[in-house]
Amino acid sequence: MDRIGATPPALMAASGGIRFDRNELAGAFGDLGTDLPLVVGVTLAANLDATSVLIMFGVMQILTGLRYRIPMPVQPLKAMAAIVIAGKVGGPVVYGAGFSIGLVMLFLSATGLIDWLARVVPKSVVRGIQFGLGLQLATLALKNYVQSDGPSGYWLAAAAFILAVALIGNRKYPAALFLVVIGFVYALAFKLEPTSILDGFGVGLPKIHIPRWPDMVTGFFLLALPQIPLSLGNSILATRQVAQDLFPYRPLKVRQIGLTYALMNLVNPFFGGIPTCHGSGGMAGHYAFGGRTGGSVIIEGGLYVLVGLFFGRGFGLFVQVFPLPILGIILLFEGIALMLLVRDLSSSRVDFVIVLLVGLMAVGLPYGYLIGMLAGVGIAYATRRGLVLLGREDHAIAHRGTPATIDGSDPASANGTPGAEKDS
Repeated sequence: MDRIGATPPALMAASGGIRFDRNELAGAFGDLGTDLPLVVGVTLAANLDATSVLIMFGVMQILTGLRYRIPMPVQPLKAMAAIVIAGKVGGPVVYGAGFSIGLVMLFLSATGLIDWLARVVPKSVVRGIQFGLGLQLATLALKNYVQSDGPSGYWLAAAAFILAVALIGNRKYPAALFLVVIGFVYALAFKLEPTSILDGFGVGLPKIHIPRWPDMVTGFFLLALPQIPLSLGNSILATRQVAQDLFPYRPLKVRQIGLTYALMNLVNPFFGGIPTCHGSGGMAGHYAFGGRTGGSVIIEGGLYVLVGLFFGRGFGLFVQVFPLPILGIILLFEGIALMLLVRDLSSSRVDFVIVLLVGLMAVGLPYGYLIGMLAGVGIAYATRRGLVLLGREDHAIAHRGTPATIDGSDPASANGTPGAEKDS
Protein backbone atom coordinates (compact mmCIF):
# COMPACT_ATOMS: atom_id res chain seq x y z
CA MET A 1 0.00 0.00 0.00
CA ASP A 2 1.39 3.38 -0.92
CA ARG A 3 2.65 5.72 1.76
CA ILE A 4 0.56 8.82 2.29
CA GLY A 5 2.24 11.95 1.08
CA ALA A 6 4.91 10.05 -0.87
CA THR A 7 3.13 9.19 -4.13
CA PRO A 8 1.42 11.04 -6.96
CA PRO A 9 -2.06 9.75 -5.91
CA ALA A 10 -1.54 11.10 -2.43
CA LEU A 11 -0.27 14.42 -3.76
CA MET A 12 -3.27 14.72 -6.03
CA ALA A 13 -5.61 13.98 -3.14
CA ALA A 14 -3.83 16.59 -1.06
CA SER A 15 -4.47 19.21 -3.73
CA GLY A 16 -8.15 18.29 -3.93
CA GLY A 17 -7.87 16.61 -7.33
CA ILE A 18 -10.13 13.78 -8.48
CA ARG A 19 -8.81 10.87 -10.52
CA PHE A 20 -10.62 8.26 -12.61
CA ASP A 21 -8.24 5.36 -13.20
CA ARG A 22 -8.08 1.63 -12.54
CA ASN A 23 -7.21 2.13 -8.87
CA GLU A 24 -10.16 4.46 -8.28
CA LEU A 25 -12.32 1.97 -10.18
CA ALA A 26 -11.07 -0.84 -7.91
CA GLY A 27 -11.66 1.30 -4.83
CA ALA A 28 -15.24 1.84 -5.98
CA PHE A 29 -15.95 -1.81 -5.12
CA GLY A 30 -14.30 -1.63 -1.69
CA ASP A 31 -17.56 -0.82 0.09
CA LEU A 32 -19.81 -3.03 -2.01
CA GLY A 33 -19.92 -5.79 0.60
CA THR A 34 -21.59 -3.41 3.07
CA ASP A 35 -23.74 -1.35 0.71
CA LEU A 36 -25.32 -3.83 -1.66
CA PRO A 37 -26.83 -6.35 0.81
CA LEU A 38 -28.35 -3.56 2.92
CA VAL A 39 -29.70 -1.68 -0.10
CA VAL A 40 -31.23 -4.90 -1.40
CA GLY A 41 -32.59 -5.95 2.00
CA VAL A 42 -34.26 -2.62 2.77
CA THR A 43 -35.69 -2.28 -0.75
CA LEU A 44 -37.29 -5.72 -0.69
CA ALA A 45 -38.43 -5.69 2.95
CA ALA A 46 -40.08 -2.26 2.74
CA ASN A 47 -41.37 -2.85 -0.81
CA LEU A 48 -39.66 0.28 -2.14
CA ASP A 49 -39.28 1.34 -5.76
CA ALA A 50 -35.89 -0.06 -6.78
CA THR A 51 -35.34 2.58 -9.45
CA SER A 52 -35.76 5.41 -6.93
CA VAL A 53 -33.56 3.71 -4.34
CA LEU A 54 -30.68 2.98 -6.73
CA ILE A 55 -30.67 6.37 -8.45
CA MET A 56 -30.82 8.38 -5.23
CA PHE A 57 -28.19 6.22 -3.55
CA GLY A 58 -25.91 6.80 -6.54
CA VAL A 59 -26.60 10.53 -6.68
CA MET A 60 -25.66 10.91 -3.01
CA GLN A 61 -22.39 9.08 -3.70
CA ILE A 62 -21.56 11.38 -6.63
CA LEU A 63 -22.34 14.57 -4.70
CA THR A 64 -20.32 13.37 -1.72
CA GLY A 65 -17.31 12.53 -3.88
CA LEU A 66 -17.44 15.99 -5.45
CA ARG A 67 -17.85 17.67 -2.06
CA TYR A 68 -15.05 15.93 -0.13
CA ARG A 69 -12.70 14.83 -2.95
CA ILE A 70 -11.51 11.90 -0.84
CA PRO A 71 -13.19 8.46 -0.64
CA MET A 72 -15.90 9.64 1.76
CA PRO A 73 -18.48 6.84 1.49
CA VAL A 74 -22.26 6.90 1.47
CA GLN A 75 -23.86 3.88 3.15
CA PRO A 76 -27.32 2.74 4.23
CA LEU A 77 -28.01 3.30 7.94
CA LYS A 78 -27.06 -0.07 9.41
CA ALA A 79 -29.12 -0.24 12.61
CA MET A 80 -32.13 1.17 10.81
CA ALA A 81 -31.70 -1.29 7.93
CA ALA A 82 -31.53 -4.25 10.34
CA ILE A 83 -34.81 -3.25 11.99
CA VAL A 84 -36.51 -2.67 8.63
CA ILE A 85 -35.39 -6.03 7.28
CA ALA A 86 -36.33 -7.92 10.45
CA GLY A 87 -39.69 -6.20 10.98
CA LYS A 88 -40.79 -5.61 7.37
CA VAL A 89 -41.32 -1.92 8.13
CA GLY A 90 -43.30 -0.10 5.44
CA GLY A 91 -41.84 2.40 3.01
CA PRO A 92 -43.61 5.53 4.36
CA VAL A 93 -42.19 4.90 7.85
CA VAL A 94 -38.72 4.37 6.37
CA TYR A 95 -38.94 7.73 4.60
CA GLY A 96 -40.26 9.39 7.77
CA ALA A 97 -37.39 7.95 9.80
CA GLY A 98 -34.85 9.21 7.29
CA PHE A 99 -36.27 12.72 7.40
CA SER A 100 -36.44 12.74 11.20
CA ILE A 101 -32.82 11.64 11.66
CA GLY A 102 -31.81 14.27 9.12
CA LEU A 103 -33.46 16.90 11.34
CA VAL A 104 -31.63 15.57 14.41
CA MET A 105 -28.24 15.74 12.69
CA LEU A 106 -28.99 19.19 11.32
CA PHE A 107 -29.78 20.40 14.85
CA LEU A 108 -26.59 18.87 16.31
CA SER A 109 -24.44 20.34 13.53
CA ALA A 110 -26.04 23.80 13.49
CA THR A 111 -25.86 24.24 17.27
CA GLY A 112 -22.29 22.99 17.58
CA LEU A 113 -23.28 20.16 19.94
CA ILE A 114 -21.57 17.73 17.60
CA ASP A 115 -18.26 19.62 18.06
CA TRP A 116 -18.65 19.36 21.83
CA LEU A 117 -19.19 15.62 21.48
CA ALA A 118 -16.01 15.32 19.41
CA ARG A 119 -14.05 17.05 22.18
CA VAL A 120 -15.55 14.95 24.97
CA VAL A 121 -15.11 11.47 23.44
CA PRO A 122 -11.45 10.30 23.71
CA LYS A 123 -9.61 8.76 20.79
CA SER A 124 -9.47 5.38 22.56
CA VAL A 125 -13.29 5.25 22.59
CA VAL A 126 -13.50 6.16 18.90
CA ARG A 127 -10.95 3.43 18.14
CA GLY A 128 -13.08 1.02 20.19
CA ILE A 129 -16.13 1.84 18.07
CA GLN A 130 -14.08 1.22 14.93
CA PHE A 131 -12.75 -2.05 16.32
CA GLY A 132 -16.25 -3.21 17.22
CA LEU A 133 -17.62 -2.36 13.79
CA GLY A 134 -14.67 -4.07 12.09
CA LEU A 135 -15.22 -7.19 14.18
CA GLN A 136 -18.93 -7.10 13.38
CA LEU A 137 -18.30 -6.78 9.63
CA ALA A 138 -15.72 -9.58 9.60
CA THR A 139 -18.04 -11.88 11.56
CA LEU A 140 -20.95 -11.11 9.22
CA ALA A 141 -18.75 -11.80 6.21
CA LEU A 142 -17.57 -15.19 7.45
CA LYS A 143 -20.83 -16.34 8.99
CA ASN A 144 -23.48 -15.15 6.54
CA TYR A 145 -21.83 -14.37 3.21
CA VAL A 146 -19.00 -16.85 2.69
CA GLN A 147 -21.25 -19.79 3.68
CA SER A 148 -24.23 -18.72 1.56
CA ASP A 149 -23.63 -20.82 -1.59
CA GLY A 150 -22.58 -24.12 -0.07
CA PRO A 151 -19.45 -25.99 -1.25
CA SER A 152 -19.12 -24.02 -4.49
CA GLY A 153 -19.35 -20.80 -2.49
CA TYR A 154 -16.52 -21.94 -0.23
CA TRP A 155 -14.27 -22.58 -3.22
CA LEU A 156 -15.22 -19.22 -4.71
CA ALA A 157 -14.52 -17.44 -1.42
CA ALA A 158 -11.19 -19.24 -1.00
CA ALA A 159 -10.06 -18.24 -4.49
CA ALA A 160 -11.17 -14.66 -3.89
CA PHE A 161 -9.36 -14.55 -0.53
CA ILE A 162 -6.06 -15.84 -1.97
CA LEU A 163 -6.30 -13.35 -4.83
CA ALA A 164 -7.10 -10.47 -2.47
CA VAL A 165 -4.15 -11.30 -0.20
CA ALA A 166 -1.80 -11.56 -3.18
CA LEU A 167 -2.89 -8.26 -4.74
CA ILE A 168 -4.00 -6.10 -1.81
CA GLY A 169 -2.32 -2.72 -2.10
CA ASN A 170 -1.09 -3.48 -5.64
CA ARG A 171 -1.82 -0.30 -7.62
CA LYS A 172 -0.91 -1.84 -10.98
CA TYR A 173 -3.25 -4.82 -10.61
CA PRO A 174 -6.02 -3.78 -8.15
CA ALA A 175 -7.52 -6.76 -6.34
CA ALA A 176 -11.14 -5.59 -6.37
CA LEU A 177 -11.34 -5.54 -10.18
CA PHE A 178 -10.34 -9.21 -10.38
CA LEU A 179 -12.79 -10.12 -7.62
CA VAL A 180 -15.67 -8.47 -9.46
CA VAL A 181 -14.71 -10.22 -12.73
CA ILE A 182 -14.57 -13.59 -10.95
CA GLY A 183 -17.96 -12.93 -9.37
CA PHE A 184 -19.52 -11.93 -12.68
CA VAL A 185 -18.17 -15.02 -14.46
CA TYR A 186 -19.44 -17.22 -11.60
CA ALA A 187 -22.88 -15.59 -11.79
CA LEU A 188 -23.11 -16.14 -15.56
CA ALA A 189 -22.01 -19.75 -15.20
CA PHE A 190 -24.30 -20.79 -12.34
CA LYS A 191 -27.04 -18.20 -11.76
CA LEU A 192 -27.83 -15.93 -14.69
CA GLU A 193 -29.18 -16.56 -18.15
CA PRO A 194 -27.71 -14.05 -20.64
CA THR A 195 -31.15 -13.46 -22.15
CA SER A 196 -32.63 -12.58 -18.75
CA ILE A 197 -30.34 -9.55 -18.55
CA LEU A 198 -32.05 -8.04 -21.60
CA ASP A 199 -35.46 -8.76 -20.08
CA GLY A 200 -34.57 -6.55 -17.11
CA PHE A 201 -33.80 -3.52 -19.28
CA GLY A 202 -36.11 -0.51 -19.02
CA VAL A 203 -35.73 3.22 -18.44
CA GLY A 204 -37.02 4.62 -15.14
CA LEU A 205 -36.83 7.74 -12.95
CA PRO A 206 -37.25 8.34 -9.20
CA LYS A 207 -40.78 8.73 -7.87
CA ILE A 208 -41.78 11.76 -5.82
CA HIS A 209 -42.86 11.12 -2.21
CA ILE A 210 -43.91 13.61 0.48
CA PRO A 211 -43.12 12.42 4.06
CA ARG A 212 -46.09 12.69 6.44
CA TRP A 213 -45.94 13.86 10.05
CA PRO A 214 -47.29 10.56 11.57
CA ASP A 215 -44.69 8.58 9.63
CA MET A 216 -41.93 10.89 10.86
CA VAL A 217 -43.00 10.41 14.50
CA THR A 218 -43.30 6.63 14.14
CA GLY A 219 -40.04 6.43 12.19
CA PHE A 220 -38.19 8.49 14.77
CA PHE A 221 -39.10 6.26 17.72
CA LEU A 222 -39.00 2.95 15.83
CA LEU A 223 -35.94 3.44 13.59
CA ALA A 224 -34.07 6.69 14.23
CA LEU A 225 -33.51 6.39 18.00
CA PRO A 226 -31.68 3.03 17.77
CA GLN A 227 -29.60 4.44 14.88
CA ILE A 228 -28.44 7.72 16.46
CA PRO A 229 -25.75 6.24 18.80
CA LEU A 230 -24.18 4.27 15.95
CA SER A 231 -24.31 7.31 13.68
CA LEU A 232 -22.63 9.57 16.23
CA GLY A 233 -19.95 7.01 17.00
CA ASN A 234 -19.20 5.56 13.57
CA SER A 235 -20.66 7.84 10.90
CA ILE A 236 -19.40 11.07 12.47
CA LEU A 237 -16.60 10.63 15.04
CA ALA A 238 -14.97 7.48 13.67
CA THR A 239 -15.22 8.65 10.07
CA ARG A 240 -13.47 11.91 10.95
CA GLN A 241 -10.75 9.89 12.73
CA VAL A 242 -10.19 7.58 9.74
CA ALA A 243 -10.05 10.59 7.41
CA GLN A 244 -7.45 12.11 9.73
CA ASP A 245 -5.47 8.85 9.72
CA LEU A 246 -5.50 8.31 5.96
CA PHE A 247 -5.68 11.89 4.66
CA PRO A 248 -4.06 14.14 7.27
CA TYR A 249 -3.50 16.84 4.64
CA ARG A 250 -7.29 17.12 4.09
CA PRO A 251 -8.53 18.09 7.57
CA LEU A 252 -12.25 17.59 8.21
CA LYS A 253 -14.47 18.87 10.98
CA VAL A 254 -17.19 16.75 12.51
CA ARG A 255 -19.65 19.57 11.77
CA GLN A 256 -18.95 19.18 8.04
CA ILE A 257 -19.64 15.46 8.15
CA GLY A 258 -22.75 15.95 10.28
CA LEU A 259 -24.10 18.56 7.89
CA THR A 260 -23.77 16.44 4.75
CA TYR A 261 -25.24 13.49 6.69
CA ALA A 262 -28.22 15.69 7.55
CA LEU A 263 -28.70 17.08 4.05
CA MET A 264 -28.69 13.61 2.44
CA ASN A 265 -31.51 12.46 4.69
CA LEU A 266 -33.51 15.66 4.28
CA VAL A 267 -33.47 15.19 0.49
CA ASN A 268 -33.66 11.39 0.04
CA PRO A 269 -37.24 10.81 1.31
CA PHE A 270 -38.77 13.19 -1.26
CA PHE A 271 -37.38 11.12 -4.15
CA GLY A 272 -37.78 7.59 -2.79
CA GLY A 273 -34.23 7.22 -1.48
CA ILE A 274 -33.35 5.18 1.61
CA PRO A 275 -31.77 6.78 4.72
CA THR A 276 -28.01 7.10 4.30
CA CYS A 277 -24.90 8.09 6.26
CA HIS A 278 -21.14 8.26 5.98
CA GLY A 279 -19.03 5.52 7.58
CA SER A 280 -15.50 4.77 8.73
CA GLY A 281 -15.66 1.21 7.39
CA GLY A 282 -16.57 2.41 3.92
CA MET A 283 -13.66 4.81 3.80
CA ALA A 284 -11.31 2.05 4.97
CA GLY A 285 -12.74 -0.25 2.31
CA HIS A 286 -12.33 2.25 -0.53
CA TYR A 287 -8.77 2.97 0.59
CA ALA A 288 -7.83 -0.70 1.06
CA PHE A 289 -8.76 -1.52 -2.53
CA GLY A 290 -7.10 1.52 -4.13
CA GLY A 291 -9.30 4.60 -3.75
CA ARG A 292 -7.36 7.77 -2.92
CA THR A 293 -9.64 10.54 -4.22
CA GLY A 294 -13.35 11.22 -4.58
CA GLY A 295 -13.18 9.42 -7.91
CA SER A 296 -13.81 6.00 -6.35
CA VAL A 297 -17.00 7.22 -4.66
CA ILE A 298 -18.19 8.97 -7.84
CA ILE A 299 -17.59 5.81 -9.89
CA GLU A 300 -19.55 3.70 -7.40
CA GLY A 301 -22.37 6.23 -7.43
CA GLY A 302 -22.38 6.32 -11.23
CA LEU A 303 -22.80 2.53 -11.35
CA TYR A 304 -25.82 2.68 -9.04
CA VAL A 305 -27.35 5.51 -11.11
CA LEU A 306 -26.88 3.59 -14.36
CA VAL A 307 -28.39 0.41 -12.96
CA GLY A 308 -31.31 2.37 -11.51
CA LEU A 309 -31.98 4.26 -14.75
CA PHE A 310 -31.83 1.28 -17.07
CA PHE A 311 -32.23 -1.90 -15.01
CA GLY A 312 -34.48 -0.87 -12.12
CA ARG A 313 -37.13 -3.42 -13.04
CA GLY A 314 -34.45 -6.12 -13.27
CA PHE A 315 -33.28 -5.39 -9.74
CA GLY A 316 -33.19 -9.09 -8.78
CA LEU A 317 -30.82 -9.83 -11.66
CA PHE A 318 -28.51 -6.99 -10.62
CA VAL A 319 -28.22 -8.54 -7.18
CA GLN A 320 -27.15 -11.91 -8.56
CA VAL A 321 -24.26 -10.40 -10.53
CA PHE A 322 -22.32 -10.11 -7.26
CA PRO A 323 -22.31 -13.53 -5.51
CA LEU A 324 -22.45 -13.31 -1.73
CA PRO A 325 -19.13 -15.18 -1.18
CA ILE A 326 -17.36 -12.49 -3.22
CA LEU A 327 -19.13 -9.74 -1.29
CA GLY A 328 -18.13 -11.56 1.89
CA ILE A 329 -14.42 -11.42 1.06
CA ILE A 330 -14.67 -7.70 0.22
CA LEU A 331 -16.52 -7.13 3.49
CA LEU A 332 -13.94 -9.18 5.41
CA PHE A 333 -11.09 -6.98 4.20
CA GLU A 334 -13.11 -3.87 5.01
CA GLY A 335 -13.51 -5.14 8.58
CA ILE A 336 -9.82 -6.04 8.87
CA ALA A 337 -8.80 -2.58 7.62
CA LEU A 338 -10.93 -1.02 10.36
CA MET A 339 -9.56 -3.23 13.13
CA LEU A 340 -5.96 -2.54 12.10
CA LEU A 341 -6.46 1.16 12.83
CA VAL A 342 -6.14 0.45 16.57
CA ARG A 343 -2.40 -0.20 16.17
CA ASP A 344 -1.53 3.37 17.07
CA LEU A 345 -2.82 2.80 20.62
CA SER A 346 -1.23 -0.62 21.16
CA SER A 347 1.70 0.87 23.10
CA SER A 348 -0.63 2.19 25.81
CA ARG A 349 -2.05 -0.56 28.02
CA VAL A 350 -4.83 1.60 29.41
CA ASP A 351 -5.97 2.93 26.03
CA PHE A 352 -5.77 -0.50 24.39
CA VAL A 353 -7.91 -2.06 27.14
CA ILE A 354 -10.50 0.68 26.62
CA VAL A 355 -10.45 -0.03 22.87
CA LEU A 356 -11.14 -3.72 23.47
CA LEU A 357 -13.85 -3.10 26.06
CA VAL A 358 -15.71 -0.59 23.91
CA GLY A 359 -15.43 -2.83 20.84
CA LEU A 360 -16.72 -5.92 22.64
CA MET A 361 -19.59 -4.00 24.23
CA ALA A 362 -20.52 -2.52 20.85
CA VAL A 363 -20.74 -5.97 19.29
CA GLY A 364 -22.16 -7.99 22.20
CA LEU A 365 -24.77 -5.77 23.88
CA PRO A 366 -28.15 -4.39 22.82
CA TYR A 367 -27.62 -0.71 21.93
CA GLY A 368 -23.97 -1.70 22.22
CA TYR A 369 -22.55 1.34 20.44
CA LEU A 370 -24.33 3.72 22.81
CA ILE A 371 -23.41 1.68 25.91
CA GLY A 372 -19.84 1.20 24.71
CA MET A 373 -19.39 4.89 23.99
CA LEU A 374 -20.80 6.00 27.37
CA ALA A 375 -18.91 3.34 29.33
CA GLY A 376 -15.70 4.01 27.42
CA VAL A 377 -15.86 7.75 28.08
CA GLY A 378 -16.49 7.10 31.78
CA ILE A 379 -13.62 4.62 32.07
CA ALA A 380 -11.24 6.86 30.13
CA TYR A 381 -11.88 9.89 32.31
CA ALA A 382 -11.87 7.89 35.55
CA THR A 383 -8.59 6.24 34.57
CA ARG A 384 -7.05 9.54 33.56
CA ARG A 385 -8.05 11.12 36.87
CA GLY A 386 -6.71 8.13 38.81
CA LEU A 387 -3.36 8.29 37.03
CA VAL A 388 -3.09 12.01 37.72
CA LEU A 389 -3.79 11.46 41.41
CA LEU A 390 -1.30 8.58 41.51
CA GLY A 391 1.33 10.81 39.92
CA ARG A 392 0.73 13.49 42.55
CA GLU A 393 1.02 10.94 45.36
CA ASP A 394 4.33 9.62 44.01
CA HIS A 395 5.61 13.16 43.71
CA ALA A 396 4.63 13.91 47.31
CA ILE A 397 6.39 10.77 48.57
CA ALA A 398 9.54 11.63 46.66
CA HIS A 399 9.42 15.20 47.97
CA ARG A 400 9.23 14.01 51.61
CA GLY A 401 12.09 11.63 50.97
CA THR A 402 10.13 8.74 52.47
CA PRO A 403 11.22 5.40 50.97
CA ALA A 404 8.29 3.33 49.79
CA THR A 405 10.19 0.04 50.18
CA ILE A 406 12.70 -1.37 52.64
CA ASP A 407 15.43 -1.70 50.04
CA GLY A 408 14.89 1.84 48.72
CA SER A 409 13.69 0.72 45.26
CA ASP A 410 11.28 2.73 43.13
CA PRO A 411 7.83 2.61 44.81
CA ALA A 412 6.11 2.54 41.41
CA SER A 413 8.01 -0.62 40.51
CA ALA A 414 7.13 -2.19 43.84
CA ASN A 415 3.44 -1.64 43.17
CA GLY A 416 3.74 -3.32 39.80
CA THR A 417 3.17 -0.09 37.87
CA PRO A 418 6.49 1.11 36.50
CA GLY A 419 6.54 4.79 35.79
CA ALA A 420 7.22 4.15 32.13
CA GLU A 421 3.86 2.42 31.86
CA LYS A 422 1.70 5.17 33.30
CA ASP A 423 -0.53 5.75 30.33
CA SER A 424 -2.54 8.88 30.05
